[in-house]
Amino acid sequence: MKTIELKNALPLSIFSHEMIYSLLEKSISNVNEKISNLVKNGELVRLKKGFYTFSKLYQTKPINLLSVANTLYSPSYVSFDYALSYYGMIPERVSEVTSATSKNEKLFDTPIGRFSYKKVSLQAYSLGIDWIYDDIEGGRFIATAEKALCDKIKYDRGIGTLTQNSMIEYLKYDLRIDITTPLNYELIEIIATAYKSRNLKTLATIVKKGKL
Repeated sequence: MKTIELKNALPLSIFSHEMIYSLLEKSISNVNEKISNLVKNGELVRLKKGFYTFSKLYQTKPINLLSVANTLYSPSYVSFDYALSYYGMIPERVSEVTSATSKNEKLFDTPIGRFSYKKVSLQAYSLGIDWIYDDIEGGRFIATAEKALCDKIKYDRGIGTLTQNSMIEYLKYDLRIDITTPLNYELIEIIATAYKSRNLKTLATIVKKGKL
C-alpha cells in the first residue's frame, strides 16, 4: 500500500499504531519495519509512542489540534488559554494547546506543537464541557467558554482572593477578556461550588450583574 493510499484510508489528524497495522498487515510481512521506515522517511510523524500523524506533504487540511490533544492524553478536555483563544475571548494567539485532566499533569513536546495538561478537581472535571463531532475526526471535548474562564481563574495561583472590582480589573487588564457572547452565570455558580472557589463565586456575581 502506497503512503497516499494509507492517508486516504486514515483521514484522521491522529491515529494509533494499531490502526496503521490493521491496514498494512494483509499486504506487508513486516509491518513494524514498514511503519518505522515511514517515520524515518518523514512520511509519518511520531507524536508519542504508538501515535502518529502524516507529514505536511500528505496534509490536505489543517491538523485538528483538539483531536490531537484529546487523544494524546485522556481523559482530558481542551481548556484554559487555548480554549479562551478558540472562543475569541482573549486577543493573543495561543500556540500551546492547554487542556484539563483528572489525572496527573503532563506535557508533550511534539513536532506539531506543545500540548500541556493540568490536573483539575475531580468534583468539577465533568462540568461545562462541550462535545464537538464530525464524521471524519469523530468526537472531541472542549470546555465551554464559562468553564475555560473558570479553569483559568481557579488555577491562576498568583491572583489571591479578589473583590468584585479587582476581579473586573483582572479580567479586563490582566487577561484582556472580551465577552462577545453572554456568559451563563448559573453554570459559573455550579462550577464555583464544585471548585469551592470564592473567586469563581465573585465571577458569577459580576456576570449576573452584567458588569462584564
